Amino acid sequence: MLMKRALTTLTALSIALTLATEPALAQKKTLVVALNQDPDILDPTPSRTYVGRIIFAQMCEKLYEIDENLKIFPQLAADMPAFADGGKTVTIKLRPGVKFNDGTPMDAESVRYSLDRHLNMKGSNRRSELESVNTIEVVDPLTVRLKLKTPFSPLVAILADRSGMPVSPAAANKLGDKFGLAPVCVGPWQFVERISQDRIVLEKSPHYFDKGAAKFDRLIFRIIPDDNVRLANLRSGDIDMMHQVGPTDAANLRKEAKIEVSSVTGIAYSGITINLRNKTGKPPKPPGDLGTPLADDPRVREAFDLSIDREALNKVVWDGQNTPGCTPISPVSPFHDKSRKCPTRDVAKAKKLLADAGLAGGYSFEMVIVNDPQQRRVGEVIQGMAKEAGFNISLKPSEFASALNDGDAGKHQAFLIGWSGRVDPDANIFQFHTCGATLNTTQSCDEGVDVILNRAREVSDLTQRTSLYRQAVDKFAFARRNIIYMYHANYIVAYPKSLKGYKAVPDGLIRIKGATWQ
Repeated sequence: MLMKRALTTLTALSIALTLATEPALAQKKTLVVALNQDPDILDPTPSRTYVGRIIFAQMCEKLYEIDENLKIFPQLAADMPAFADGGKTVTIKLRPGVKFNDGTPMDAESVRYSLDRHLNMKGSNRRSELESVNTIEVVDPLTVRLKLKTPFSPLVAILADRSGMPVSPAAANKLGDKFGLAPVCVGPWQFVERISQDRIVLEKSPHYFDKGAAKFDRLIFRIIPDDNVRLANLRSGDIDMMHQVGPTDAANLRKEAKIEVSSVTGIAYSGITINLRNKTGKPPKPPGDLGTPLADDPRVREAFDLSIDREALNKVVWDGQNTPGCTPISPVSPFHDKSRKCPTRDVAKAKKLLADAGLAGGYSFEMVIVNDPQQRRVGEVIQGMAKEAGFNISLKPSEFASALNDGDAGKHQAFLIGWSGRVDPDANIFQFHTCGATLNTTQSCDEGVDVILNRAREVSDLTQRTSLYRQAVDKFAFARRNIIYMYHANYIVAYPKSLKGYKAVPDGLIRIKGATWQ
């Protein structure tokens, strides 16, 4: 009887342990990542958000990719491209045996289709990135040849981002402008569902060519704007990775035995975009006269710039962990100009500039900020600094995607917003500062700037290009000031130490491929 009771007890204990373990094991097959913002449309052609690129990194691979040292390497391409005809002919060999996540082949024709879509689809934000491409030829099933109008040195870097993401022609033709609701690309994971402002779910693709790359059956990206809520969810185990950890939170998390904190100085920038001529919409809409001192008088914008103390802003808001800067080129970039010094805060000069502009009594304007705690704090600090120089700034918090749409439509005077950064500086500069470019929401236009930036696209020598970017920066960042650059973000991600294989890259994208529990 005692033996029977003992066996019964052991059996019950075994069942209890099994039941307790099964959910934990099931959870190990799913990785939950918390993002601080909801992406815009999940279609690489019109997409423009940084957090959207994090989703794409798992399900929409590119012809080329970058590593943690900013080196470009082939991803869906079989090798680096071959250049001929003085750089105007570019031949790309593709990796064989690759399929889209709907099982259709990714071949030269699908790459041609995707590049053509980027160039010609209504609402494309890739058009200006690829405008140097004249023709796209299918040489054979695994070879694509691009004929360029002029030599274009940033091309490979551009193909290492959304312009280099092939999409399934079958899915794109079927879904049309609804493609972003059910995107189909090449990737270790494929799209399952999206609940706006809540979550995006991906699952392992049965068609991906590298069968061992996806260690998780399912990825869930939860949208949690509040830093404190994301942090609480990380500590409770309800999420596995916390994106955009605040500097103070990072310092505390580094003291916790079970949490790993990864940080890297990014190629991104944060700044204040000031509307100069966008009255009815960004290009191709024509520019218009806004009739405000902030838009019309560069002295007012210079005064605003001089009212900001970049070093103090970094210390107060970011605990000194970001890098102050006044150009779109990060110090981790090989194109960074080490001799460049940012202007220091000068309240007296700012007041004089306002007085010279006929605004001795002060000037008021509205600045849109993304409605999350960190951006609100940045806005408040800038608001306080600028007030000492005579600016009365009213802050308008807005949901991120809505703020982008309103900025495109010309509804902002000023917008506190960043850019997640690209490995070649052309993609951080050209489409924001040249006449009629697709991301030129300020509608600024200076043919002198265009000449310099087009020349920087044609030459490949690093020293020459660095010099050209310095000349252009003098014009758009220190004379025109349609964007006032403030700092380069330090990307901080936290996750349990039992998650191994994650590598931080200076573009700030979370790449889950290769990471696993141990």
